[in-house]
Amino acid sequence: MGSTTPPSTIKVAVTNHEPAWLDLPSGVAKTIALITEASSQGCKLIAFPETWLIGYPAWIWTRPVDFDLGIKYVQNSLRIASPEMDSLCAAAAENEIAVSLGFSERSGDSVYIAQALIDAAGKLRMTRRKMKPTHMERTIFGDASGECLSEVVDLEGVGKVGALSCWEHIQPLLKFHQFSQGEQIHVAVWPALDNFVDGSPGFWSMSAEGCLGMSQAYAVESQAFVLSATSVLTEKGIEKMGTKGAPIMGKPHHGSSAIIGPDGRILAGGLGKGMVENEQLLIADLDLSECIRAKTFADACGHYSRPDLLWLGCDERKKGVVKAEKK
Repeated sequence: MGSTTPPSTIKVAVTNHEPAWLDLPSGVAKTIALITEASSQGCKLIAFPETWLIGYPAWIWTRPVDFDLGIKYVQNSLRIASPEMDSLCAAAAENEIAVSLGFSERSGDSVYIAQALIDAAGKLRMTRRKMKPTHMERTIFGDASGECLSEVVDLEGVGKVGALSCWEHIQPLLKFHQFSQGEQIHVAVWPALDNFVDGSPGFWSMSAEGCLGMSQAYAVESQAFVLSATSVLTEKGIEKMGTKGAPIMGKPHHGSSAIIGPDGRILAGGLGKGMVENEQLLIADLDLSECIRAKTFADACGHYSRPDLLWLGCDERKKGVVKAEKK
């Protein structure tokens, strides 16, 4: 019987690509192509950004109601129990690679910002929903219940992998819940992000620079590698969303995906000198012993904690809209 202990060093990939906007069949085909490409380069894990399937609904920041796009968005969102998800799991198994997927989940006629983790055998190991959609996202997406408190998954041949979505990375308690499970690799997912413009009224924390900073801070806090995945936005996406000239996602952006070490340093991608280009896989070898090295200085849920003073309580139960009590 073989050991399930992961190798010390593994190769991973992070996408920096444009989604197939509002088109689930094309999005699934592109996802499978990228899974195949990453596997051919020896990667054991590939990470996709927030709502990779079927693209982030950028129009919500310009006009909160757009019935035509809203209907199309729901119709093309991914159901967990579906032939499309089965195809993605089969692609993971065929290519012997784990997949961290960001997608718009359809349940009934409601949608949720969601993430899934598929192992290299094609088994769906984890699904979760974003705890609370951010600001205008609430015009489209619903809240999560206990499923937002997902388990960090120990993937054979990879390590302990967890995931959060976008501004969940400013939720201290949610982050601590992840830290407590001993993540070695964290997938931080984001939509397409605009660069910050000095003097603008917008938040730096919503910019490519700000979100990359949050991913780096997460690495430092957790002593884990962070795969920070963003989307590319071209004129094609802007035309689909009807956002040309808008202050948010109204102009093209080449993406700002990055691979970050447990001490916060950028290993691949990001901004500035290491800036990525359109439609590019970021690939890096991760030495998981670096997580231990970082924890010798600070382990927020180990020797650097004070549970006699501060601790976290949580309720992981999923609450439905109907609660039946037997007589």
